[in-house]
Formats: sequence, structure tokens, C-alpha cells
Amino acid sequence: MKYVIVIPDGCADEPLEQLEGKTPLEAADLPAIDRLAARGKVGLANNTPSHLPAGSEVANLCLLGYDPDQYFTGRAPLEAAAQGIQLAADDWAVRCNLVNIEDQMMKDFTADHITTEEAAQLLSSAQQELLGEGTPDCHFEFVTGVSYRNLLIYRGASDVKSVFSRDTRSSAPHDLTDLSICDDFPRGPGSEFLVRLMSQSEELFANHPVNLARVAAGKRPATHLWLWGLGGAPNLPSFQSRYGLSGAMITAVDLLRGIAALVDWPRIEVEGATGYLDTNYAAKGQAAVEALEQYDVVCVHIEAPDEASHEGRHEAKIESLEQIDRHIVGPLSEALERHGEHRILITPDHPTPCSTKKHSHGMVPLLIAGSGIEADAETTYSEVSAAKTGWSYAKGWDLMDDFIKK
Repeated sequence: MKYVIVIPDGCADEPLEQLEGKTPLEAADLPAIDRLAARGKVGLANNTPSHLPAGSEVANLCLLGYDPDQYFTGRAPLEAAAQGIQLAADDWAVRCNLVNIEDQMMKDFTADHITTEEAAQLLSSAQQELLGEGTPDCHFEFVTGVSYRNLLIYRGASDVKSVFSRDTRSSAPHDLTDLSICDDFPRGPGSEFLVRLMSQSEELFANHPVNLARVAAGKRPATHLWLWGLGGAPNLPSFQSRYGLSGAMITAVDLLRGIAALVDWPRIEVEGATGYLDTNYAAKGQAAVEALEQYDVVCVHIEAPDEASHEGRHEAKIESLEQIDRHIVGPLSEALERHGEHRILITPDHPTPCSTKKHSHGMVPLLIAGSGIEADAETTYSEVSAAKTGWSYAKGWDLMDDFIKK
């Protein structure tokens, strides 16, 4: 039996006036996905418990069958795992965005999609100027990730009490687009230190050569560090130990790479996969088809629909969904037929409405088709059709047990 999981990140949405009351999923032309819906079943799942962040960090753990109340420690530790960073019991990881803030408003949580090379230069300056040797600050290290997505690592020491705790809270910058940031600075144990770094970064970056060059090129500068998503070392059992199947992850973002590393899945890197709207959909689809020859479970994560939502661009979201249908779901459906017994699951992790430009709690539509799956009456895949069937998972992590054929 072969299994495929396709995650169009954040594709669940709400009816939009610009689409005559349709959601982007309803408005998109998705022939390959709808063919699967016609011979499979659609329903709903909740991957974002109300007491936890409505983000990909919680939702993707749920989607892969891991109860977040048992396994979730924070977003940043998952991304640290993607870079092979081992966290000891007293260590902490903090997500570090490079952002653009103007007049106390979050104008761009990506700093105009700053390049990785530019990010590395800014973080090098922050390490030298903001974190000093011989003080508790020397236990912190900035680590460059990809583009605006970076990390701050705290290494615990016997002579220094941990500055953070599970009560330390922070706000995701992608949930603050075009909103005031005045009430969203970190709070709780250790928050004073994080707020100080965030404030000091404004002066440090103001006349930094990287930003001067960006402004001269007509791009937004990275005005601040934004520190959030902190947590301690996670401990996830491998997917194979739970389900008896090998698996592999195809993604362009460190969060999913990190989850894959923690569940002992290799990550298949694809040339041209960017984690944005310009990603190479066809190359990701081809890589997934090839991976079926080696692995029992192939998971393809596509960030593009979520990025379009954060920008409030419903037309770009529709285009990304149609690209996923054409270049990923279509080829995978054909490949699965050649492999004999198979199942495919298509579902986003969480909703990201274009109207709010941020993640939200709530049910997302799911589609399962393949061997042993009895078709329902619905022939399309959308929030509306999924709600009609009455099939749902209040706890999203229960879905994987049903998807994997016993």
C-alpha cells in the first residue's frame, strides 16, 4: 500500500464578496482533485485546538497524528530540528523574524522577502552588537535560516538560571499584518530580554549597509527583529514506530523540515521550491512521484496558498491551488494507480482567510480517496462540500489512524 499526503497550507478560507460568495477552493478549477472527491470522501478536521496557537506548528503535528498537548513545546524548536540543532533539556529556541515595522504597524512580516544572504549579515551585526560576552547574554546565538525565518538559540548553563518558562508568551508576526504591534510584544518570564533585543535592533538596523542598499533598490528594509514561538526540546516518537511505515517529506519551509526530522522522515529537497508563490510546483510533483518508488508514505507540503492569504490576494491563492492540482495532485494520482493499492489525503493544516490575512482556529476540509474508501455523495472538494457529509474529526490527530489502513 502506498500513501500520499498533500498539504496545501492555509487553503481553507471563507466566502468572499469578490468571488460572489465563493471561497477560493470553490472558485478554483481543480479537475484532478475533484475527480478524487468523486471517488472518495470529503469531511472536516480540527487541527488547531482553541487553547493552542492557530498556526502550522500545531496544525501539522495534528495532521500527522501527533496530539499537540503531548508533543508540542513551541514552534522554534521544530525549526531548530530542521537545521540539525540539538536542544538539551535546559536549552530554548526562539523564532526570529526580520520584519518591517512602520509607525508601530506591522507592514511586512517578511521584510519584503529579504534574502538569506542579507539576513545573515544583519544577524551577524546583531550578534556582535547586541549580545555580549561575559554576561548572561553570551548564552544566546542568532542562527540564520532561510530569508526572514531565523532563530535565536539559548544554551542553558549550570551557573545561569533559564530566563524562560512555559509561561513566556509571544505573538506571531504574520498574524499582525497591517495591525498595531503595541500590545503584542513578548510577555512573561524572560520577556524583558526579548523586548530589549527587539527595540535595540531598530537602531542597529536603521543605517545598516544591507538596509541602505535595499532602500536604494526600492525594497522595504528590515527594521526590526521580531522574537516569538519559543520553546524547549521536543520529543516525538518516529512515524515508523507508530504506524510501521517509512515516509518522506517534500517542503520548502523549515517548520515542516523540522517536524520531518523529529519523526525520522528524510527531507527531499527540490530545486526551485521557494516556500512562496513562485515555487516550482512541477518539480515538487515529479519529486513526489519518484519518492513513491522508495517510501511507503510521501508527504508534499506547499506553502503558497498560505502566503497568498497573508497578502490578502485571493486571485493568487486560486492560482496556487490550480497549480497544485495540475502539477502535484494530477501526476501523483496517475502514479498511485500504477502502484496498485493506495490512498491519498488532501487537506490544509489550518484556515488562513484572505480577509483577515492571518491563521485562524476552525475546521478544515479533508479528502481521502483510494483503496478501501467508499465514495460519498459529494463530487467536489471545498469547505462547503466537506461540511455537507457530517464526517468530521474534532481532534485532528485521530485522522491519521483512519487514513493508514490497518
